Amino acid sequence: MKNDIFQKLIYQLVSKIFVLPIYKFVFQGYLIGRENIPQKDSFIMVSNHGSLLDPPLLGHALGRNISFMAKAELFKIPFLGFVIKACGAYPVKRGIADKNTIKTACAKLSNNNSIGIFIDGTRQKNGRVNKPKQGAALLAFKNQKLLLPVAIVNSHKLIRFKFCIPFFSKIVIKVGKPIQPPQSSSRDDLNSVTMHLQDYINNLIG
Repeated sequence: MKNDIFQKLIYQLVSKIFVLPIYKFVFQGYLIGRENIPQKDSFIMVSNHGSLLDPPLLGHALGRNISFMAKAELFKIPFLGFVIKACGAYPVKRGIADKNTIKTACAKLSNNNSIGIFIDGTRQKNGRVNKPKQGAALLAFKNQKLLLPVAIVNSHKLIRFKFCIPFFSKIVIKVGKPIQPPQSSSRDDLNSVTMHLQDYINNLIG
């Protein structure tokens, strides 16, 4: 209980002190579709991925403590590792099937904590969903949780330079309507939901 309270406190401090100024004043961020965010039960947020800033920007904009998978190497960095762990992030070893990561994600969902998954698994240069993986759909089936499609627009081109002068893109975060988990863990059902998520998010991006 104390750990949960401490984590929420750290999350709120990071969100309001560090993320808010960047989101609101640097990138002029705003949210569309707040009414689609579940307020009671936990869910699996599924998004495109264009920038390392996506997790804090999304977590702040949605107003929910969302735990993202983070590269295991980040947890070894002094202070950064402490902060991201306190905010609920959990490590994943890239390139391998990490059963501990799946167990951690399931445990968070069972404790009514929402998780965030970038459906491509890595950043995309065009900011769209290109090669989605079925992990989010599988977790949704295993835990019977809603999938929340979210598009973060322009995150792949946050900063541009003209004549050495930085120009910052406007960030728009669009929240779609929740999607039901797959009916089974069959390849066809997982693929059907995954493709639906890809189309939905890319349509939100425009």
